Order: sequence, then C-alpha cells, then structure tokens
Amino acid sequence: MGPAARDVVLRDGTTMRLRPPARDDVERVVAFLEDLSDESRYLRFHGYAKPGPRLVEPMLEPDWVERGALAGTVADAGGERVVALGSYVRLRDPARAEVAFAVADELQGKGVGTRLLEQLAQEAGKTGVQCFLAEVLADNRAMLRVFESAGFELEREYESGVAEVTLAIESTAGYLDRVDRRDHVAVTASLAPFFSPAAVAVIGASPQRGSIGGELFRNVLAGDFAGSAYPVNADAAPVSGVRAYASIADVPGPVDLAIVALPAEGVIDAAEAALRTGVRALCVISAGFAETGAEGAERQDRLLALVRSHGGRLIGPNCLGIAASAPRLNATFGPAGIPAGNIGFSSQSGALGLAFLQEAAARGLGLAAFVSIGNKADVSSNDLLEHFEDDPATELVLLYLESFGNPRRFGRLARRVARSKPILAMKSGRSRAGIRAAGSHTAALAGSEEAVDALFHQAGVIRADTLGQLLDVASLLATQPLPAGRSVAVVTNAGGLGILCADACEAAGLELPSLGDETREALARVLPAEASLANPVDLLGSATGAAYEAALPLVLADRHVDAVIVLFVPPVVAGADEVAAAISRAVDGLDDAGKPVLAVVMSGAGTPAALREGARAIAGFSYPESAAAALGRAAARADWLRRPAGTVPELDGVDAASARAAVSGALADADELWLPPPQVRALLEAYGLPLVSERYVASEREGLVAAADLGYPVVAKTALPGVHKSERGGVALDLRDERELSAALVAVGLPAVVQPMVRGGAELLAGVVQDPVFGPLVAFGPGGVLAEIIGDAQVRIAPLTDADAEELVLGGKAGRLVRGFRTQPSDAAALADVVHRLSRLAEELPEVAELDLNPVIGLPEGCVVVDARVRVATPRAPARSKTW
Repeated sequence: MGPAARDVVLRDGTTMRLRPPARDDVERVVAFLEDLSDESRYLRFHGYAKPGPRLVEPMLEPDWVERGALAGTVADAGGERVVALGSYVRLRDPARAEVAFAVADELQGKGVGTRLLEQLAQEAGKTGVQCFLAEVLADNRAMLRVFESAGFELEREYESGVAEVTLAIESTAGYLDRVDRRDHVAVTASLAPFFSPAAVAVIGASPQRGSIGGELFRNVLAGDFAGSAYPVNADAAPVSGVRAYASIADVPGPVDLAIVALPAEGVIDAAEAALRTGVRALCVISAGFAETGAEGAERQDRLLALVRSHGGRLIGPNCLGIAASAPRLNATFGPAGIPAGNIGFSSQSGALGLAFLQEAAARGLGLAAFVSIGNKADVSSNDLLEHFEDDPATELVLLYLESFGNPRRFGRLARRVARSKPILAMKSGRSRAGIRAAGSHTAALAGSEEAVDALFHQAGVIRADTLGQLLDVASLLATQPLPAGRSVAVVTNAGGLGILCADACEAAGLELPSLGDETREALARVLPAEASLANPVDLLGSATGAAYEAALPLVLADRHVDAVIVLFVPPVVAGADEVAAAISRAVDGLDDAGKPVLAVVMSGAGTPAALREGARAIAGFSYPESAAAALGRAAARADWLRRPAGTVPELDGVDAASARAAVSGALADADELWLPPPQVRALLEAYGLPLVSERYVASEREGLVAAADLGYPVVAKTALPGVHKSERGGVALDLRDERELSAALVAVGLPAVVQPMVRGGAELLAGVVQDPVFGPLVAFGPGGVLAEIIGDAQVRIAPLTDADAEELVLGGKAGRLVRGFRTQPSDAAALADVVHRLSRLAEELPEVAELDLNPVIGLPEGCVVVDARVRVATPRAPARSKTW
C-alpha cells in the first residue's frame, strides 16, 4: 500500500499537494508532458520523446517496492492539473534506485524538484533503498543544482556529456538541517500575508451588531489597520459606514488576507471564491468542522485540499482570529483591543487566548502578534515558531497547546529558536487516564506527560502548569534579564512574608545566600538598628518608600546575588503606590541592569502601575510564591542556555540491515509479538549492545552442557517471550553445580536461557518505547526487580545528543547509583554508549514498540546487559499530510 497524499511548501511560500499518480491520471500526465517546453522535455528524457500513454503508464499506480512516483497537482478551470512528476525505479541491486523528475516550466526555480526528491527518498528508504542514481545531461544545470543542494552525500561522474549522480539518501543530521533551513525560508514566506497584509477582506461581515463577522470587521477598523479593509456580505450592506461587496471578486484590487466568518456550510464556496481571486492567506473563524465529528472532519479535509490546490495557507477553522502589531491589525472578535508589545502568542484555544489577552493587558503586557489556531488544519504552532524566530518585534514566544501535530519537528524548531528567544508553553491534558496497561518496565515508566516534559526540556522550552504561571513567567521574561545564577536576595517589610518567600525559593530550586560583609555594613548605615541584615533583609513594618529606595541598590550590588525579590505589605505608615514608585526609582538609577528585579506589592488594587512605568520595567506579582516560581523557571532557562547544545555521535559496530531483516521477518506472519530470546539477541547484537554470554537450551542435557561451557555459577531463565521473569518465577540465580541447575530448569521450565552469574555493579534499566505521538522515547533509571517501585526513570526523545545521554545516565536516582551508592562507581561512558545505541535503534526501527534492558549491570569498567525483552509491532503512520 502506497503513501497518502502529502503537502509541501515551496520556496516562494506557495504550497503544493503531492500524491501517487493513479491509473485515471494518464491524460493529465500526458498533458503535463506535452505542455513542457521542448528543452525541458529533452532534458528529462535525454531526447525528444513523444508524450503518450505508453511513456507515462510505468509511472502510474506505483507499487512502492520496485517503483515509486509522486505527482504535483494544482487546481484549474477543469478541476485538477498535473504540474510536476518525480519517480524512481529499483535497480538490480535492491539498495539502489534510479530517480528522475520533470517540473512545469512556470514552476521551475521554486523548489518543486527538491521537494519531490525529499519525499521520494523518504519513501524509498522505508523499503531498503540506500542510494538514488540519476543520469543528468551536463546542460541540465537546474537539476544538478537540485541534487547538489538537497543535503544528501553526493558523488558525480561525467562521461560523454552525461553526469551520473549518486545520492546516499540516509536522513543524516546534516540533511535534516538542510531540510529545516529550506522549510524555514518557505514557511516564513507563506505566512507573510497573515502578518503584513496590505488589504484584508472579512467575508461574512454583517452590519448587524453582535454578529461575529461584523464585530471582527469593527475591530479591524478600531485597531486603525494600516492597509485597506473590505467587508463582504450577501447584501453588500455597508458596515460602520464602510462600503461592502456582495462577493470578494467584486473587491477593487488584490486582497492578501481573507477572514471567513460564515456558517460552516458556506465556508468552502467562500474560500474557493477568495482563492480564485489570488488570495493565498485564509483565516476561517467558523466552527462546524473537525471538532464536531466525522462530517465536520470530512468538511475540514475538503477545505484544506481546496486551499492546497491553490497554493495557499489556512488558519483555523474554529478560531478566534489573528492580530499583528506591525500593520496594526486586530482581526479577532475579542471584546477589546490588543496592546502592542514584544510577545508572540499562539493559542490552540480561543477562550484561553481571550482570558490571557485580558489579563495581559491588566499587567501591561503587549503582543507583537496573536494567532488563534483553532483546529490547526494547516497553520500550527510549528509554523508560527518559524515566523516568530525572524520577527524583530517578537522577543518572547508564548504557546498554548492542547495537542502536537508533529512533535519531533517541534523539538528541532524549538531547540533552534530558544537559543535566541525564550519559548514559554502551557500544555493541557496532564491526566494519565486512558493510558494502556504497559507490558514492559520501560512503557510503565514512560508516559505521554513524561514525553512532553522531555520534549520541552531537550528543546529549552519553559513549561507553565497554569494560566497564572503562564502570565507570571511571561511578565518576568518580557521585562527582566535572565539571572546569572540561582542566588536570590529577598527584601521585605514583613518577616513572615520573607520566610514564605524563602521557602518558595527553595522549592523552585533557588538559594538565599548570605550577603557580603560590605553589603551588610552599607545596609547598617541606612536602616534602623532593629532591621535584619541577613537574607531575607527585613526593613521592618515601619519602612517607607525611602527605606526601599536606599536598601535596594545596595542589595543588587552584592556580588553574591543574582536576582532580588522585593516584598511589601502596606502598613499604616506607607502606601503601595509610594513604595512601588520608590522601588522603580531605585532600579532606574542603577547602571547595571543585568539582574532581574521582581516585586510583590500587595494591595487591593492589584500591581501598582508605577512598577512598569519607569525607565526600566519591574516584574510585578501578587504573591511571593508566584514570584519565586517564575524566577525558578527563568533560572532554568539560563541553565539551559549555558548547557552545551550537544551532538548526536557516530556509532561503530552497527548492522542496521541485519536488524531490519530480523524485525521484518518476525512481523511477516503477525502484526505484533514478543521476540523469543535468540531473535532478541540477534537484534541487540546488530546494534553493538554489550550482552552477557548465554545459551538457549531446549532440554536439561543442553542446559548442563551450556553451563559447563560458560562456567559455574550460572543463571537459568525462562525463554518464554515477553514474560516478567521474576513475577512468573522464571529466573533462578547463583546456581553452583549440575544438581542445582537441573532443579532450576524444572522450576523455570523449558525452553530456557543459561547465563554466567554476574556479580557486583549497579542494577540499572535502559529501554525504548514508541509513543504514538512523540515517536521513540529512551528511558534510563534504577533497574532490577524493584524498578517500577523505585521509579524515577528519566525519559528523552530520540535522537539523543551526547548532552542528553549524559543527563540520562548521571541524573536522578540512577545517577546516584552510577556515581557509586554504597558500591564502586560505574562506567558512565559505557552506559551512555548503551543509551546512544538504543536511541539509534529506536529511530531506525519504529517496529520496535517496546524494549527493556533490565537489568543493565554498571561495572567499574564497562557494563553488561543480563536480561532483555522486545515487543515488535507494525507501526501506524501518523495521519497528516503536512511534510514540514
């Protein structure tokens, strides 16, 4: 069964749908070849081939084993037109295939050939093809550039005016980086009409007050949009005094962005009318799509296919709209304006987006852009990260996520963007309800929430657990520098409040160091004798604004302090506004702005405006706990930025082809099964994992012979695939002679596995589980029979860098064991190598659904795997058409 249709984005920002050409496409493909210029046809076929059914039939209905083919299609007056065709044919050597392309003359130079090459390589690689070969006329410089710039390792030889090009189509880190760079340019271009439109049309803008389309259009007017705005409604009735049009086709001049706010049944017709006028950016506000069930999902699929056929992009459907500060566009139906600022915000929930906007305005936070992505049929948070990365107005990225479409791409994108701009995310759905009963220790210890945490941690994304935390951390990151370390000073006028803050700082992973002698002496000169000069610094309840203004610069100047939290509870002698103004003046007067200042000025009127009105804004909070938690997350970001980015190491001793053959053979007669020990061993040996010596035995006699060969003492284990051996009584340890072994073989049952007894070392667990959303997860933690009770397995998403592997091996409780807990330290480098080999195995073999190495014995020199279980299953491809 071949692949489904997939969408690609081209260099100029237009999109295209690629699909396998079917038997009924013969006329379309012939017409495409006939429409090529003589030169293009000559370069494709190395001569003047006559287009016809006989020429194109080998490209139709590919079997995706011996042949593969993809056609690029666009809409035209007759329905659908083929504008590109790429195909490969397997050669006598099954690891090699010949590839060729043709692209309509008007589309050449837009990256169509490169996208065809990417997708064909992906599909061919699944069937074991390792190299593409192409014979290219030396004059075909455009095609040679496609091959040279793709990112694959390339060899080229010339003979008689023909270049024979060989591409190794492995998805290396370098290749993926090249693809990501192409995607970035293309996706950013595709989103430009949403964020810098010169003209906007609102289809469904009714003059009636209270209607969604009408209120959205009024918001566009109220926001003082820098371009032209056109209301479109069936009666051409003016809206707020602005001339309306019965159809978007009647609008004078081109429209960059069309907002659709109609009942769901009318959306597709309206969208088609807009797309036919040349609109390439659609934002569909309307509900009634995938969120309503099967009928709505089918309608959403038709809408997206329509948009793709015209090369466009789609926000929504079922969304709140879009706002962008640069063109002063507020195309949302929220109740209030959106102040300009430095935050780029993507929200999957319209209601939560509204709540955030209202609270953000109350805190003085402004947005560079706000996008409600709704059902995210097309434009997603991944796309918006591409835009926010280059947007000079966006200094902080906020994401509200309910689901991930392509989490692995999100990880690569976020890891790149977070190096220059902080990303703050809130992911709903923490409940583990509905997670299936796990068959392995690894699967039991690694759940989807652990995967989310791992994804965010590896990518440097700051996670907020609640809307309040999202606002708190945004307030801090939008106004303050990152702390250089985790040392915090607390300045307060209430001792009890200071203690609460100190406790909250400790819970957030922060420290309250003693202040330097110079600082204490300076504070003693400006504060009453009764004031506490320790940390927290207690200014006493009688403190006025002057006391804060005098003390704060001294504390900030202390070299032991990385950040300051200022606390104030209004007593009789001073008011909140007075103290807030004093704190602001104290910070404004400092030359060094490198330390964050957080203020908790508790008053019934909320955070005083004076904190954000000075030359240097101060992050205001309602409670000490909120300030400490936000600062802890900022410190974690600073730690991540200091952490080496890491690289994915090259591994020797890997025979991926043998491993794939073993897995494919196991799944030839079943969709899912636990591998028996001999196949488990063959799989793990193919990836160079350090396995204990063992013998598979089917009788007592074979067991005794094996033990004599291995040397006593030995271990006997059941060879039944997939069972928890200790729970089933399927393991017997430290067997010292033939009598003990014979009895053990009766107890554990035959067939069995006999191994030498391994003594000493730390018992650890390493494993892999394929998450249906996040892909391969690699786990590492304490092992042995109590692995699930001890818990604390750490999880990372493959592929793992050397920095990721080091964190896994040396972090948490497992790290204590590796470093030597009541025993000698284990070889951390050898354990990290095990983790890397599992990461690569999981990447290359998605059929390995669960894999347990438990225990892995960590030794002073090296390590050894003494037990392993592997479940394989036919993987289910994710149902998404986007390739970026």
